[in-house]
Amino acid sequence: MTGDQPGAPQTRRGPIGALLHRFGHLIHELSKFATVGGFAFLVDFALFNYLASGRGMPPLAAKTISTIIAATIAFLGNRFWTWRHRQRSNPAREYALFFFFNGVGLGIAVACLAISRYGLGAIWPEVFQTPLADNIASFIVGTGLGTLFRFWSYRRFVFVEAGTPPVPATSHDRESGA
Repeated sequence: MTGDQPGAPQTRRGPIGALLHRFGHLIHELSKFATVGGFAFLVDFALFNYLASGRGMPPLAAKTISTIIAATIAFLGNRFWTWRHRQRSNPAREYALFFFFNGVGLGIAVACLAISRYGLGAIWPEVFQTPLADNIASFIVGTGLGTLFRFWSYRRFVFVEAGTPPVPATSHDRESGA
């Protein structure tokens, strides 16, 4: 007899259990963010292709319009589902910051598309000036990089936790010796 009881709770979690315990809330937020983002991505993807291929709109204009509509859907999903547990500050402030950071994310996606279509496309147009290349540059590379930026910025500046200042306070009195 060792004194161990069958079914007794274990006190040691192991490295994966410890990571889940420490970062579980972040994983939960990230999975909700990914769900909202996935839905907004589908709207963005379908609308971009409809406007660019179905309506003959230039790719950069189509991407801008599709991203603005998808961003509106993402704002509503993130505010009222992903970060609904967080303090609600001034809705106009949240909306403005959300769209500012989403604009930066849009800039990342449009820059990836422009580099592919007009930079690399000038060298190899039959490969980089195609709908497939536009979709890869915009939706895989651009959206991937933009999503990483958006998650960090929304979590840090837009949907802040209760008691967390939206912008860190700075000290202008560094020479006081304190």
